[in-house]
Amino acid sequence: MKARVFVTLKNGVLDPQGSAVRRSLGSLGFEGVEKVRQGKVIELDLAETNTDKARAQVTEMCEKLLANTVIEDYSVEIL
Repeated sequence: MKARVFVTLKNGVLDPQGSAVRRSLGSLGFEGVEKVRQGKVIELDLAETNTDKARAQVTEMCEKLLANTVIEDYSVEIL
């Protein structure tokens, strides 16, 4: 079973990488981009075959390692 985790900064947390990307897009001629928020995608191959158990495992992984829950939000997608 595969899982995909999307990790993004919480609203209100400064995103200097996103700001740098926005400025760079403008300098490349891509006008009209008002805001960029950068995050990460983590793909996992799991041995678990039960969807509910897989979601619980990945959620625990996020809480313990994959996301800094103080400043980041995450969502889990089981594929």
